[in-house]
Amino acid sequence: MNISTFRAFRSRNYRLFFSGQSVSLIGTWMQKTAVSWVVYSLTNSTLMLGVSLFASQVPSFLLTWLGGVVSDRYDRYKVLLITQVASMVQAVLLAILIWFNHYNVWEILALSVVLGIINAFDVPARQSLVYEMVDDKDDLPNALALNSSMVNLSRLIGPAIAGIVLEKLGDGTCFALNALSFVAVIGSLLLMKLPKYVRKEHKKNAFGEFAEGFNYIRRTPSIRFIIIVLGLMSFFVLPFNTLIAYYARDVFKGTASTFGIIDSFIGLGALGGAIFLASQKTGANLNKILAINTLVLGIGLLLFSHEGNYPLALLFAVIAGFGMMSQITVSNTIIQTTAEPAMRGRVISFFAMAVFGMMPFGGLFVGWVSEIIGTKNVLLIEGILALLVGILHLVHLRTVKMQAKKAPIVEETAAAVEAV
Repeated sequence: MNISTFRAFRSRNYRLFFSGQSVSLIGTWMQKTAVSWVVYSLTNSTLMLGVSLFASQVPSFLLTWLGGVVSDRYDRYKVLLITQVASMVQAVLLAILIWFNHYNVWEILALSVVLGIINAFDVPARQSLVYEMVDDKDDLPNALALNSSMVNLSRLIGPAIAGIVLEKLGDGTCFALNALSFVAVIGSLLLMKLPKYVRKEHKKNAFGEFAEGFNYIRRTPSIRFIIIVLGLMSFFVLPFNTLIAYYARDVFKGTASTFGIIDSFIGLGALGGAIFLASQKTGANLNKILAINTLVLGIGLLLFSHEGNYPLALLFAVIAGFGMMSQITVSNTIIQTTAEPAMRGRVISFFAMAVFGMMPFGGLFVGWVSEIIGTKNVLLIEGILALLVGILHLVHLRTVKMQAKKAPIVEETAAAVEAV
């Protein structure tokens, strides 16, 4: 790690965003951990863990296309400010519900749906606004990698704190602390000095602009391939997170703290992967990094799946976390650095749909299958599938490279024929 690892911090607006979002994300991960633990404690069902993920993310799948259009049509800064305030209100309502102590799992799931709706508009605006926060656009890949470091550092800290708070202070306190954490990110947004928003004329309606974004992705193979691969990973592999509560309580005979620790070790690995990505020089082959890290994720899941030794399982969780980081972060970086600025919000909405759309359905599928063949076997299969996707990606990269080498020869032959 060197000073270039943090080169995006040269931009004042990005520094503000990073600091405020760092605090807020710790609260977010505390809430995610608390929701999973409360749902599993109420139901004792891995299927309901999948339902919990489904409830929080499927609204994003259904509405993110509209969030992308809104991000491209209106002031992204104001959209983001509104979604952050709305997220704070959702956390407050969840804390009040728990504190009154007259709740059931369906009420928690209903508020998760509300958060999913908010995120449908938050993600495209937040991700595309990062481009405007960075003064030197060459620093954008570094900024996105630092974003991932921020997310994964919060994932390391948040669940660990949540485990302690759940045991000592109760569920409601976790949700209240998350609500309080939004003060930091809202404050950082209010302190920013972004260029004045210039409203542009839009001749097409929302559906027309959505179709325009879809056609753009269809005509851009590099973006299309990344989104397809991410969709496959989000459905079949990334929902492994929903099964961690089972390992914490039933495999390692632990408590909420055990759950938080395992989740934190996954975050530790992801943080290491994010720092590794941030340290890459400009022009690094991100596609190759993504393919290799997919293989790393597969190896980590294979080793973790049937491991009964707790310290070794934590080590394998770190390996899985390192590989997991690339799936979303590198995919996001490739898309943001490839997409045209006018299309960025809509392209990111498709990226978000691949994550928030496939993952909840995958969570339901994984939860259902785990009750049939066992949770350990499901995680083993997820590891094998990750290895297959990584190999598929490497084969694709090799094919693209061979085609690129053949292209000049074809052009030279055509020129020679023309000359004759």
